[in-house]
Amino acid sequence: MRVLLAPDCFGTSLTAAHAADALAAGWRTGAPHDEVTTCPLADGGPGFVATLRASLGGGLDAVTVTGPLGDPAPAAVLRVGATAYVESAHALGLGLVPPARRDPTRTTSAGAGELVAAAIDAGARRVVVGLGGSATNDAGAGLLAALADALLGPGAADRVPPALRAGGGGLGQLRAQDLAFLPALRDALRGVDLVAAVDVDVPLLGLQGASAGFAPQKGATPEQAQDLERALGSFAHAAVAALGTAAGRADLLAPAPGRPAPAHRWTGLPGAGAAGGTGFALALLGGRLIPGAALVADAVDLSARIAAHDVVVTGEGRTDWQSLHGKVVAEVAARALPAAVPTVVVSGEVLVGRRELSEAGVTAAYAVSDRPEQVAAALADPAGTLAARTARVARTWSPA
Repeated sequence: MRVLLAPDCFGTSLTAAHAADALAAGWRTGAPHDEVTTCPLADGGPGFVATLRASLGGGLDAVTVTGPLGDPAPAAVLRVGATAYVESAHALGLGLVPPARRDPTRTTSAGAGELVAAAIDAGARRVVVGLGGSATNDAGAGLLAALADALLGPGAADRVPPALRAGGGGLGQLRAQDLAFLPALRDALRGVDLVAAVDVDVPLLGLQGASAGFAPQKGATPEQAQDLERALGSFAHAAVAALGTAAGRADLLAPAPGRPAPAHRWTGLPGAGAAGGTGFALALLGGRLIPGAALVADAVDLSARIAAHDVVVTGEGRTDWQSLHGKVVAEVAARALPAAVPTVVVSGEVLVGRRELSEAGVTAAYAVSDRPEQVAAALADPAGTLAARTARVARTWSPA
């Protein structure tokens, strides 16, 4: 049997490449007669640049940017012709913040703006920003401030309120006049094709938005998550008002030309809530929001690879409701379905019901950790426990 192993990263425990190797080791143990091929994937979050470079080649420029807490963070810009790919997780990643210091009311997305500026400075006319896996929840306010510093010339810093650089907690105090620089910043980017490769298709606000849906896993208490929802909502209204007619119309249902689109047309965009709302900020600047998992899948020719195999195995650290909103698992299943190739998921945890997975095209799902007490053991040896679970799955799926 021909088996394609196409996982995402397993949180901060395993990169996609390491996860693929662990899956391969396990499958070869359980079914040594099968032909196994690995194809690491990404969805815009951690591993985005490394995965694309493995398929596209290109040059890699090392840069240092501002991390979520203001500390220097090493990052990279992948240049492929006139296109540059950057990974926001290099600057905003949850793994950059020790668990005891995680507080999305204070973390900043400024480093992502510095990455975009570095790509433009290197001559890129198209900049693709991978969004996902962030420790931030500031609606991309820090990114806007960093880009203003880089692109608007001397004196720009004086026009940017300090609250933009201080995390999501203080954004509710800002008004449209505080963001008067936004039309000039959008105009400065007019010659750049700005693309946000988002890891999830969720909006900025609401029950599945940046604050309610993701802030808790970044360290927010329930009260902080509610405060962030209010702050981001207020900031979004102020930012859209500051742009006015410069932003044009968000969609065909927006007001006629010459009038700004209402804020909810921007906050409700699929992917606006990615990376703590950084997708929203990039959309304000004229960026297009596209599914990151689909972009990577196209780059590695995933559909053709799946069609050449008998089963495809994917996985991630935790398969939950987010997985069905633009993540790698859903993308793999969607591409396997037309080819009638079964999709098998092997993840650290599986927190989605069989019915929901089946509707997404997943044939079967297996967890490394079936019980809460097994999670600690899996984290202590992520590659070994993943390989052991995959060996058992292989014996189930492979013909004797």
